[in-house]
Amino acid sequence: MKVFKVTATVVVITLVIISCSTVPISGRKQISLLPESQMMSMSLTQYQAFLNENKVVPDNMAQAKMVKRVGQRIAHAVEKYMKDNHMSSRIKGYKWEFNLVDENTVNAWCMPGGKVVVYTGILPVTKTEEGLAVVMGHEIAHAIARHGNERMSQGMVAQGITTGLAVAMRDKPQATQAIFLGAVGLGSNVGMLAFGRNQESEADKLGMVFMAMAGYQPSEAIPFWERMKAVGGGGGTPEFLRTHPSENIRIERIKEWLPNAESYYQKAN
Repeated sequence: MKVFKVTATVVVITLVIISCSTVPISGRKQISLLPESQMMSMSLTQYQAFLNENKVVPDNMAQAKMVKRVGQRIAHAVEKYMKDNHMSSRIKGYKWEFNLVDENTVNAWCMPGGKVVVYTGILPVTKTEEGLAVVMGHEIAHAIARHGNERMSQGMVAQGITTGLAVAMRDKPQATQAIFLGAVGLGSNVGMLAFGRNQESEADKLGMVFMAMAGYQPSEAIPFWERMKAVGGGGGTPEFLRTHPSENIRIERIKEWLPNAESYYQKAN
């Protein structure tokens, strides 16, 4: 029994060591126990199912065009940052997609692999293309930081699922799928609930850099979150705000990070 416990401990420590990586920009060390390629494979399947079950705004509509335009600019910025910092392997296999879904929900999300959805309900709050860039930069940052993988890893351990993802999907498909959907924030009734406050702050920081590199003024994050604060104060907290840092704390942190983000904006313009 003692030998078994020692062996198990060694295995766990080994998994932690080989699964440790560094989040771009923030420099935080993170543990992701699952192969990102499998996370992206599951994302593709769930993303297509979601689009088939929801009303996607046609590509020729002005708002849908704006979502795609902002998304593509930020995606190019992400790719440039990764290339410049020798981290291109982190987004290997990404196939970006940007869709606007007709639903009066103040929310947006990005799955592993670059699968993005914005709800029409958040557009009155974003107001401008730069306001939309704040949201999309933040959502894409969640994927780049592999927050979904972290949450999935934590969820599987909490549920006592110690096998690999492929085996878990075979043996416990419903439980594993539920953990996955919660981890990546798929659906208007889950949305941003998937992520904790530290991950939200990290996504703010990364997102501001990405939007700045894409040519959008990162200082627009301040009026956007002021508007979100007003929405949240109107009774009934939108999905986009639950578990997030309070707006006042968030805005103060954004002001602290702004000089760094603006340095990327100046280089891009």
